[in-house]
Amino acid sequence: MRLINLGLTDYEDALRLQSEAASLVADGGPESLFLLEHPPTITFGKNGGEEHLPLPAEFFENNGVKVIRSSRGGSITCHFPGQLVAYPVMRIDKRPGGLRRFFHDMEESVIRTLAAFGLESGRMEGKPGVWVEGKKICSNGIAVKRWISAHGLSRNVGRDLALLETVTPCGLPGVQATSAQGETGNGRITME
Repeated sequence: MRLINLGLTDYEDALRLQSEAASLVADGGPESLFLLEHPPTITFGKNGGEEHLPLPAEFFENNGVKVIRSSRGGSITCHFPGQLVAYPVMRIDKRPGGLRRFFHDMEESVIRTLAAFGLESGRMEGKPGVWVEGKKICSNGIAVKRWISAHGLSRNVGRDLALLETVTPCGLPGVQATSAQGETGNGRITME
């Protein structure tokens, strides 16, 4: 597997890189894991999410936030600097447990990483993602084409969650977002 750290990358550029990587995987090439941050971006998944955007898209776009329809599953989410985004481009049909296990393993990778920093997290029945005491710290949304994954997860690291607070995260009313730094009360957990 290729591990590629892209740093701050526009959403559209990340989509293009995932598509190129998926073509390589389809041709028998190596799988890839892209790690990055996005500039302020709001995305809607295949399940919609526009109804969870409280202001017109033009308002956000006029204030430097891109608003994009995505091919991933799920509802509305936000991306911003201080959020670690991971896009695994992998062949799902070759993995034990298939798509369900792949999704579970993505969540598990976040749970174990946070545990390594002393932060207890877990799953909530019927709600995707990773949670800390009822607050969402990581969102998942994937797409699969020809049994090759795209998109992935976004874990909140930094304290600034202002963009997430402007929407209904993942289309789940009443959900509060949190971050690794916000939960630990210090800057010990960083993007690096």
